[in-house]
Amino acid sequence: MARTVREASLATRSARLRLSVSVKPHWRVLEQGLHLGYRRRTTGGSWIARRRLTGGQYREGRLALADDLQDADGDHVLDFSQAQVAARRWWLDEQRCEQGLGAPRRGPYTVKQACDDYLEDYRRRGGRAVEVLNYAFTGHVLPKLGALHVAKLSTAQLQDWHRSIAEQPPRLRTRPGAPQRYGKFDVNDPEAVRVRRATANRLLNYFRAALNLAWRNGLVASDHAWRRVKPFRNVAAPVIRYLTVEEITRLLNACEGNFRDLVHAALVTGCRYGELCRLKVADYNRDVGTLTVRIGKGGKSRHVTLSEEAAEIFERLVTGRTAEDSILVRDINSTWGKSHQNRPMEAASARAGICPGVSFHILRHTHASHLAMRGVPMAVIAKQLGHADTRMTERHYAHLAPNYVSETIRKSFPRLIPARDAVVVPLRVGQSG
Repeated sequence: MARTVREASLATRSARLRLSVSVKPHWRVLEQGLHLGYRRRTTGGSWIARRRLTGGQYREGRLALADDLQDADGDHVLDFSQAQVAARRWWLDEQRCEQGLGAPRRGPYTVKQACDDYLEDYRRRGGRAVEVLNYAFTGHVLPKLGALHVAKLSTAQLQDWHRSIAEQPPRLRTRPGAPQRYGKFDVNDPEAVRVRRATANRLLNYFRAALNLAWRNGLVASDHAWRRVKPFRNVAAPVIRYLTVEEITRLLNACEGNFRDLVHAALVTGCRYGELCRLKVADYNRDVGTLTVRIGKGGKSRHVTLSEEAAEIFERLVTGRTAEDSILVRDINSTWGKSHQNRPMEAASARAGICPGVSFHILRHTHASHLAMRGVPMAVIAKQLGHADTRMTERHYAHLAPNYVSETIRKSFPRLIPARDAVVVPLRVGQSG
């Protein structure tokens, strides 16, 4: 974490003006190999930075004027704290040039630059959700905040941005160049409001991650502005929808061709669509009855345990195939690609009479929900799904699991009326009492 150092002789203009006029700068160590210097002149001072090179020599760079005679503006005139940020930024720019990563930045550090830097850092760390982050930044952050200087962001600006996302309808997939389309949003529907607030919280987390990286790299002096923005509360626990056994049967019967194998595989493994599409024959281990998901969410791998039914499905699918062949294919000449599942899933839901229709991801929820309802421990379900720990698993599925409280209440609460009196006979249309 980049910290703001203290130096009594340089921190204030009155202290600096007591220093002697000299061509030789007054230096203060910021990091190992990085120094901030103040050069005192009769007409006011200026800030410079220097870094130690491999051979022991120093390379210097001029930063800006010091706020000796005029107030700091964060650009051409800097106070002591702003000069430290500028020195660290200069240091990072010098390193970028050495590594061949492009020309150093000039001018104030903007929100767009912070988002771009975070995406680049995320890619280098092997993150698998680059497209999700890029969509979040370009669709929600940059249009309103992209041109602003990170150092000048205020808590009020970020709170307004956060609230505006929660109050606007959801964005719909739109063709490039066409006007952005939006879905329906009923502000009187509590579930719709919860979903929009949950989306706003998720985007706030993405944006905070980018701003925190800028702060850790010393490109902004303080993180107070976004640390004070509070997420909406009690919005991250959706009611997870799952298919009943009867609905599963209808859905599988409504699926056509190879899409039926894809849906069936999702139901018996709980794997995500992308994970299923990437499966190779070599990923199926018949000896121990597992699938190896080599690249899951976040770039992590895991082993998925197969039930007897699941093993039978994959045994059939891999028969006569080579190790590098895809297990699940769209047809003889192509594999499943991005969004190929959406239309077949919508059509199958309609034919199966499942209303409202379900997305492909509901198949993953269905797998986990049926495990929970049969008393499988949350830690086991988390491992099967590839969750890092049980927190997300418990939030989504713990209410389905048999537990001591619910079982005790069902066994202990007395019947209030005899069972024969509780039978309700529905009235036919036109029948009156």
